[in-house]
Amino acid sequence: MIPLLHDFTDETVLIFGGGPVGARKARRFAREARVIVVSPAFADREFGAAERVRAAPDPADVPAWLERTEPALVVAATDDAAVNEAVADAARDRGALVNRADRSGERDVGSVVVPATVREDPVTVAVATGGTAPVLSKYLREELEETLSGAGEMAWVCGELRAELKARDVPAERRRSIVTDVVNSPDLWTALRTGTSNCAQVIEDVLGEERSGGDRT
Repeated sequence: MIPLLHDFTDETVLIFGGGPVGARKARRFAREARVIVVSPAFADREFGAAERVRAAPDPADVPAWLERTEPALVVAATDDAAVNEAVADAARDRGALVNRADRSGERDVGSVVVPATVREDPVTVAVATGGTAPVLSKYLREELEETLSGAGEMAWVCGELRAELKARDVPAERRRSIVTDVVNSPDLWTALRTGTSNCAQVIEDVLGEERSGGDRT
């Protein structure tokens, strides 16, 4: 499988199953999408901003739910294999993406694997093991959380710095060199992680050095 990032803003995600897995999926997708969770009962878990619909559709009812909600992604997370199969079939019939939470390493057309994710907005890093070792994915995610500390602030600094240098007509090669030096600077990473210097101050310092003709090492 090839990893891709998908923007679910203004899209609908339809989840069948209100157990712990369905709740976890709902929380994740509700960050962007309109999420509808269909289940006869719901676990005592947080579902985020998802809309919960109490219903127990049988396999024959599933296509009608997709017809009504027009989802971009459908998640099959029930404990009924026949319902999950019907969900996957109906999603493919409509050309929607499908995530089978009851299967690891799904490879059918249109299938989606939801990876372990670390976010330091706007930086996102995902880890997947092809369904072979979910525990390893969790371990690597926890390791990356520490490594990525400050990455969001650094991304903001780089973006603002590139725009400012371009506005000042600094040549492209020099812009790349300056931003590369910033990213490779342990001192700046430490400053951003500890809060001893904020993003705006870092940018001002770098621009000040550029105006004076100095190079960051």
